[in-house]
Amino acid sequence: MNNKKICRLLLTLLVMATLLSACSRATSSSNPLSSRHNLVDDKPQAGGVVTYGFSSPFTGLFEPAFYEGEDDFHVLEFITEPMFQVNDELVTVPNIASWQESDDHKVFTFKIKPGIRWHNGDELTVEDWKFAIETIASPDYTGSHYYSVEMIQGAEAYHEGEAKGISGLKVIDPYTLKITVTAARVNTIDSLWPYPMNKKYYTGIAVKDMPESDQMRKSPIGIGPFEVEHIQPGQRVEMKRFDQYYKGKALLDGIVYKAFDDKEVTERFQTGEIDIESAPRDAYDDLKKLENINILQTAELGYEYIGFKFGHWDTKTETIVMDNPKFEDKRLRQAMYYALDREGIIKAYSHGLAEPVETPISSTSWAKIPDTEINAYLYNPTKAKELLDVAGFLDLDGDGLREDPKGQKLMIHFDSMLGSQTAELRTNAILRNWRDVGLDVQLNGGALKEFHTFYDAVEADDPSIELFYGVWGLASDPDPTGLWRENDLWNYPRWSSERNEELIREGVSMKAYDMDYRKEIYYEWQKLVNEEVPMIFFAERKAIVPVNKRLQGVRVNSISTIIDPYKWWIKEEDEK
Repeated sequence: MNNKKICRLLLTLLVMATLLSACSRATSSSNPLSSRHNLVDDKPQAGGVVTYGFSSPFTGLFEPAFYEGEDDFHVLEFITEPMFQVNDELVTVPNIASWQESDDHKVFTFKIKPGIRWHNGDELTVEDWKFAIETIASPDYTGSHYYSVEMIQGAEAYHEGEAKGISGLKVIDPYTLKITVTAARVNTIDSLWPYPMNKKYYTGIAVKDMPESDQMRKSPIGIGPFEVEHIQPGQRVEMKRFDQYYKGKALLDGIVYKAFDDKEVTERFQTGEIDIESAPRDAYDDLKKLENINILQTAELGYEYIGFKFGHWDTKTETIVMDNPKFEDKRLRQAMYYALDREGIIKAYSHGLAEPVETPISSTSWAKIPDTEINAYLYNPTKAKELLDVAGFLDLDGDGLREDPKGQKLMIHFDSMLGSQTAELRTNAILRNWRDVGLDVQLNGGALKEFHTFYDAVEADDPSIELFYGVWGLASDPDPTGLWRENDLWNYPRWSSERNEELIREGVSMKAYDMDYRKEIYYEWQKLVNEEVPMIFFAERKAIVPVNKRLQGVRVNSISTIIDPYKWWIKEEDEK
């Protein structure tokens, strides 16, 4: 599952399945997983530049192996491509690479298309893919994608510095790579790292130095339809058409990726300064009034949640340590769940673009357990108070706020992000709900945090962070690996259990090739999480993608808002 998309989301994994279409204001698509913006009677025209907007400064890690958030990943979607990709039905299919799988599901032989060129003219070979995997598995790697290579035979020994190479990688010829994994996993292809990395381009640069290298920060290259011309750090990336793109020249001359204040989104679309963007939901009502745009909608493959901090990440052992006793009583966690009027808060502050969610598996997934088989934690402040009373969280001094079972004042720090115009109002409503049942939950530092500051603090386990409102983007496969195990850096609550680890392993075991068995395992896992409440699942959101009516050929789905940008084109207005 994928990152700080919105949440570092994601990931690419991404990133990310029911769609509503607005091809012509209110037209809906028959395909629930994709939404298209195109005037089918018009002939595509070549030329022109369009601007893709993003509502915060980007980090500038323009290499798939190192990116952390969608701020950088959107640029990568224009300039590079994966070996295989996820289609509208959330199935992984060949793209640059096709493959054969051995009978024991442990050996995969990949063939890539010949003649594909990097932006610097080098030909893509499987050595570039092997190099990317080796980089991620390196002991000096500082990124967060190791889980996408750890299943390869020999990756762990290489990662621990006990081997000079990865035994499970074997180059047969420039276009053929054999990968052997340690165990059969039903979702090996879904989990395997799919992006190549130009080996020649990074020659002489140590893995530890790559994130600050010019190759990544100033002059990134890829194999996609557009290549980077100029970068204004944090603010602007100018890209031009790559004429040697293997699928054919893009119709557009170029793309400008531009960061701006999301409070200005409506004005920027109205003036035509921005042509397309995944826009904040709180701009929806104003955007609907504009005559020069259409708005595509897609259910995000992800969820909003409130996470409890159970401990910290041990950088030496690369595993979580559950050493925070504050939330060890699950009755406190369950009570905080019951205390929240999620439906009311969503209705008030999400513009109709979200629905309550009860588990960390998407409602569109085949693995989602029916809500009738789990506790939905519907708004019930009376139940919340009863649980707190039984657990010993009582108001001993009559001030309306509860002490902990030891008789000490109970105060909980809560963190959330800036970003939407309703973020502060939503946060205040959440805090009021908890105060209504006698819980003193206060905004940490007295203010919401900027996006990157928030996630940096959460990931670093800042001791002041105890409870936090986050967002996760999911991968197409329901495997919780990457977010929920004890050795997952992105397990931000720092929670796990023996049963949790066992079920996650079973979900990708040989037995899981039986889809009924795999579904049963994920049902059991959701029941466990539902009972233990390591986090409060808040909402499943819909993304909105405003598109200037002059921009044609745009299609979005729950995985991405940038699909086949080489097919995008500009419809010139008729002269009057």
